[in-house]
Amino acid sequence: MADQPTTTGLSATEIFEEMVKLQSRVSEMIVGQLGDLAPAALPTQDDLVRQWADCATEFTNAWHAAGSHDSTAPAAALTDAMTDPEQWRQLVDAWYTNLPLADAQTQKSLLNDSMKLWDGVLAQFGIGTEKAPGHAVELPRKDRRFADPRWKEQPLFAVMHQSYLLLAEQVGALADRVEGLDPARREQLRFTLKTMVEALSPANFPLTNPVVLERTIETRGENLVQGMEHLLADLGKGQLTHADNTAFEVGRNIANTPGKVVLETPMFQLIQYTPTTDNVLETPLLIFPPWINRFYILDLNPQKSFVRWAVEQGISTFIVSWKSADETMAEVTLDDYVRAQIEAIDFIRARLKVPAVHTIGYCVAGTTLAATLAILARRGEADKVASATFFTAQVDFEEAGELKVFVDDHQLAMIAQLGKAGYLDGRYMAATFNLLRSSDLIWSYVINNYLLGEEYPAFDLLHWNSDITNLPAKWHQCYLRDLYRDNLLVKPDALVADGTPIDLSLVRTPVYIQAGREDHIAPPQSVWRMTTHLNGPQTFVLAGSGHIAGVVNPPAAKKYQYWTNPAPVESLEQFVAGATETPGSWWPHWLGWLRELGTTEVPAKGKRVPGSRGDKIIEDAPGRYVATR
Repeated sequence: MADQPTTTGLSATEIFEEMVKLQSRVSEMIVGQLGDLAPAALPTQDDLVRQWADCATEFTNAWHAAGSHDSTAPAAALTDAMTDPEQWRQLVDAWYTNLPLADAQTQKSLLNDSMKLWDGVLAQFGIGTEKAPGHAVELPRKDRRFADPRWKEQPLFAVMHQSYLLLAEQVGALADRVEGLDPARREQLRFTLKTMVEALSPANFPLTNPVVLERTIETRGENLVQGMEHLLADLGKGQLTHADNTAFEVGRNIANTPGKVVLETPMFQLIQYTPTTDNVLETPLLIFPPWINRFYILDLNPQKSFVRWAVEQGISTFIVSWKSADETMAEVTLDDYVRAQIEAIDFIRARLKVPAVHTIGYCVAGTTLAATLAILARRGEADKVASATFFTAQVDFEEAGELKVFVDDHQLAMIAQLGKAGYLDGRYMAATFNLLRSSDLIWSYVINNYLLGEEYPAFDLLHWNSDITNLPAKWHQCYLRDLYRDNLLVKPDALVADGTPIDLSLVRTPVYIQAGREDHIAPPQSVWRMTTHLNGPQTFVLAGSGHIAGVVNPPAAKKYQYWTNPAPVESLEQFVAGATETPGSWWPHWLGWLRELGTTEVPAKGKRVPGSRGDKIIEDAPGRYVATR
């Protein structure tokens, strides 16, 4: 095995030998906790040495390859950026000097609470008191990370995870007790503490997770070998794997609604879908998906596809497929995305010979759509857009949630360094969004993939989530600075795009605003604030679930619910207080709203059928851009 030195001063061989010794000692210690299980069933030290030595050789080679001197290698860049110990040390030191962790009263309170917890938990196992026959163990703190019965079948693991949850509560409360912090820094502290505490969960380590220990015993360590193979593969690509990516192929079993690419620019391809009804609405629909993700979130399998459903409702449907950024897009800014949206609108109007289009903007593309509407209004061209629908989109970033912890000067400077090639590697954005829900999107997969060695699920939504898109670095910086940090979009004429100042109050286009009740990326209270800046007819709908499932919720699934409240209200709280709940998808409600704006239909022929006789097209949907990496 390679014997290269590490930053700890130990060689890779010595590190893994110590891991083997530790695991062997712990295995001996837990024999008594395993009841009648014979010690011989545990993996032997020789087994562990052989398995870990094989894996360690590959791991060490992969790690040093990732940290090679080739600074252009994506894996090397990711490794340098995400594992710089000095950055983390400085951050922790800075916060620790302000945290009352060393305060005597805090320590005494924590000790007293811990003793009460241990006494209460152990008493239920008959330790220190008499346990009633058949008495079910009831623990004071519940968390789905510890829902497996094995976490409370043994006093060792029951006390361990209950103590962790107690400590997590205490650490979380510390953020509110630090003096002298402005609100933004306090939120940073809350996020940092939450992230660190979630990383330290006993569920994340093989020697303190009873489910992993049992699997290791059953497989004689093969789960750890399989897990190491998964880890090596993820290190090689610099990204955590969530799903079996070999199970899906765009155009075959995802993104396969029939259509044609009818326009191609350096920024996007425009897809027009083939109608399935004899007649279609005269006014077509143009969808702008977020450029931080692949467009096919709205065209997954046929059962989940919003695009296919819209086509089946008799709507002439178009969607933009944004190009994944490369070095040629280094100078792309807000101006370019506004121009791209206007170009797509004008192209469809001319192609179908219609005066206006309905539009949808999802997430960041909704933010830009609002700016586009304001620019068209100021130019006297507002009638080009018959309506605008916003899926989980923000224009006012005052209450934009945890993403705001990444927009101080230090964070922006670090992000700028990551985009020196002119674009930001999409893996950074993926890691950021995963951090917002690290327990669900990072650590649960560490447990399943690396510790339990489970095979990846064939799940289209998770496949899409990991199908990353690069971002233009200059525009990404402006987006974080001008919108998230400085909130300029809601300040009249503070921003200019394509030579026109932006004033959202000029927008009088009918709008449908959808928010997700559990959205952690665009919180509902932040989406709601759009209603206070636009001046046209408005319909606000609060959908069950979050940023993705709250949008991609087909009626046939009969999942979740949505809330409506046509009464005039001034806050999201007032809206919810008087809202009517309706089970299932909000899509039919949106369709009813859209048809109220115009029911005129035309035959689905001629240019309404892309690729029909005499119609020049570029290629079949979903096009090349969606496959560009």
